[in-house]
Amino acid sequence: MDVAALTIDRIREDLAARRYSAAELATAALEFAQAENPKTNAYLHFCPERAMAAARRVDERLARGEDPGPLGGVPVAVKDVILTKDVRTTCASRLLEKYVPPYDATAVARLEEAGAVILGKTNCDEFAMGSSNENSAFGPVRNPVDPERVPGGSSGGSAAAVAQGTAVAALGSDTGGSIRQPASFCGVVGVTPTYGRVSRYGLTAFASSLDHVGPLARNVRDSARLLQVIAGRDPMDSTSAFAPVPDYLAGLDEDIRGLKIGLPKEYFQDLATETGDLVAAAVETLKGLGCEIREVSLPTTEYAVPCYYVICTAEASSNLARYDGVRYTIRAEDAESLIDMYRKTRGRGFGAECKRRIMLGTYVLSAGYYDAYYLKAQRVRTLISRDFQAAFEQVDALVAPVSPFPAFKLGEKIDDPLEMYLSDIYTITGDLAGIPCMSVPCGRTADGLPVGLQILTNHFQEPLMFRIAAAYERAAA
Repeated sequence: MDVAALTIDRIREDLAARRYSAAELATAALEFAQAENPKTNAYLHFCPERAMAAARRVDERLARGEDPGPLGGVPVAVKDVILTKDVRTTCASRLLEKYVPPYDATAVARLEEAGAVILGKTNCDEFAMGSSNENSAFGPVRNPVDPERVPGGSSGGSAAAVAQGTAVAALGSDTGGSIRQPASFCGVVGVTPTYGRVSRYGLTAFASSLDHVGPLARNVRDSARLLQVIAGRDPMDSTSAFAPVPDYLAGLDEDIRGLKIGLPKEYFQDLATETGDLVAAAVETLKGLGCEIREVSLPTTEYAVPCYYVICTAEASSNLARYDGVRYTIRAEDAESLIDMYRKTRGRGFGAECKRRIMLGTYVLSAGYYDAYYLKAQRVRTLISRDFQAAFEQVDALVAPVSPFPAFKLGEKIDDPLEMYLSDIYTITGDLAGIPCMSVPCGRTADGLPVGLQILTNHFQEPLMFRIAAAYERAAA
């Protein structure tokens, strides 16, 4: 079997026809992933015992004539900020390099209930803080399309694993574009669902009001199937939505004639030429499918980057205070006092980007600055959300670039944090507003670098988003 070419539907068909067993597929997938991983460093660690146990459960269901589940036998990877019981979860940080969680994240538990086979945990920026996957304490991930370039961040390992073929699908997390940007850079599909659509229980918190769990896959149908499994209310997460989960697969084959598609004019400035050309060609494809294209404005976009980096760093400063050497992190054993232990543990354990964001967040939350920075940023966030609501009164969906440019070279931006932060300009607004958005491949540059088309819809309108993405994917094939 060609593991790198498999899709969820193909695996379901093959298992039903007894072309191979789930155990045989898991064995082949693990061997292939372990052999290929040195090329990209996409995985931090594998969990073969857990994978084989899950595969055997699928085979037992099949032997009894039962449905193996919507993801029966499918090899899946999980970003290493999402907890997995009895399997190390490091968040790509030295602080947690030995941490083994006592429970599964809700999204992970739902994957395995649906028959998925979890192969291992994928590399990422430390505590999901970064846009290039160069902030991992265990080395950067290399883009499988071009190993001299970044895969995007922070879910770079998950995107790279899917693009490389070492996972059929993967879970990532998105706080400011950390699913969509890597998906764009690696040429796969990445979905950021509505805030609250997927439980955050078991997701290591970076910025709690912005964090999402979402799927990465090779095509739109697979991404919809994954979201179908992990979405839904969870009593363990008070922010998870009560809204019922629709059938995301039901409308994938419908046409999109007559839909009004908005182009936010602020998102088409300062684009690299080839990126702009590919996105423009994708817009023409949508127009050819019968969509009505309109220009719209999201005027608060210019304030999105400072707004986002005030809110996310403030929440990160609060969330990361728990990593102090007392409970589940490494501990500085040479400390002379409790305060010295805190200082040395955190100083040695956190990488440069985490320290930078903790310091920024502590500053904006400090006495005398809370109103001037954090409270004002929350007001700007409200304005950004209102911009989207006003736009959705005029159009059914928005399309835009994912990034101003394709994947850049390793080391190119790492020493310029501001330039790195500005690369998120087209993705952070969706997270600030809490709306669903996704990246679907829309072509490659002359150098063969993938570019993604971003599709954004109103809250809980994932079915419409998937419908547009699937129609474009068929037309562009």
